[in-house]
Amino acid sequence: MDNGGSGELLQILRDGRPRTRADLAGITGLGRAAISSRLEALLELDLVVPVSDAASTGGRPSARLAFNPRARLIAAADVGATHATVALTDLSGRILLETTERLEISCGPEAVLDWLAMTLRGHLKAIKRPATDIIAVGIGLPGPVEHSTGKPTSPPIMPGWDGFDVPAYVRKTFDVPILVDNDVNLMALGERAARWPNEDNMIFLKVATGIGSGVVSGGILQRGAAGVAGDVGHIAVSRAAGIQCRCGKTACLEAIAGAPAVAAQLRESGLQATTANDVVAIVRSGDLAAIQAVRQAGRDIGEMLNMCVSFINPSLIVVGGSLAQSGEHLIAGIRETVYARSTPLATQHLNITQSETGPEAGVVGASILAVEHVLSPHRVNDLATRLHSGGHEDTHGLQEVEDVAQMSQPLPDVLDKQLQDTFP
Repeated sequence: MDNGGSGELLQILRDGRPRTRADLAGITGLGRAAISSRLEALLELDLVVPVSDAASTGGRPSARLAFNPRARLIAAADVGATHATVALTDLSGRILLETTERLEISCGPEAVLDWLAMTLRGHLKAIKRPATDIIAVGIGLPGPVEHSTGKPTSPPIMPGWDGFDVPAYVRKTFDVPILVDNDVNLMALGERAARWPNEDNMIFLKVATGIGSGVVSGGILQRGAAGVAGDVGHIAVSRAAGIQCRCGKTACLEAIAGAPAVAAQLRESGLQATTANDVVAIVRSGDLAAIQAVRQAGRDIGEMLNMCVSFINPSLIVVGGSLAQSGEHLIAGIRETVYARSTPLATQHLNITQSETGPEAGVVGASILAVEHVLSPHRVNDLATRLHSGGHEDTHGLQEVEDVAQMSQPLPDVLDKQLQDTFP
């Protein structure tokens, strides 16, 4: 902390524990005056607030200060192949309001992102917060994304999205930092933050319409050179030989273990199944053919994961996505293959389990991605510097110091009418 500023001090307080100035001085090694000057900026930015006094040991009680997650809002979106979830969260990632609707990614970027903007405007109206309270937007998409630009890169199931400038389009409505990543990467971030914060080597596997994974190695999310790290649904597996995948190739895992493939197998058995939810409902009813189909999908997935276990050596594999809601049947098939084929050394401490965060993992991860960007030490230090050098005596928070949340632009008339009809 010798050269640290307000941003580094904020990282200490973001755990939510109230601390006195003396506590912070002891943690950082800084003098009381240095602590006070750094806290002054955080207090003016509303990122830190006083809380109830600490117990006194004699004399004047010591005031405690804590991180203020309610200072601003984060907009988070988890867009899948057939469904999308949009939420508003506070700066700790806690969901304040969310909506999930059926939405085909194949509708194209404009239609999907317009729906996202309309839904966010509705949420703001519902909780009576201004659009200027949103300081960042995090978005997950079901395909490879060039993280530095936020543009999808040759996504196999997203017609019309290749190279589309998602941040620029969303910024027409919310002029704030827009962070875009693959949806399963964000699920990995969300699951880890919510349930497994001490796991530095893990794989989050999403099994739904498509199959993908988010890989955390050495505590760092791995995206790869072109954002394709973890795109495991198109790895070839033996039972899929000769079977056409929607990506145009054959033998892909997704072609036999994705939800549409499992549903098609059940239809061949005379069962009415179209979606992952249909498959899950039939499995939960106890139908033996459905249970066997889902367990076989787990075995096929396990064949692919066996390679990942040998290559990455994770200590945890978390399975999520709509098909994972079928319970232990999918997990059992995965474990059966992975534990049988992987070396004992690689699996002796390996935990394969179902997602505990469930459908909210994606929006939680999208929120975390955005929060870590806007509250990074260097950005907060920059805000504090502008505050002290720019003559912003009357500032009441982040908005006046940095134009990170301009007033939202009007939505297209048709969407504005929909918003009025939905939230009168």
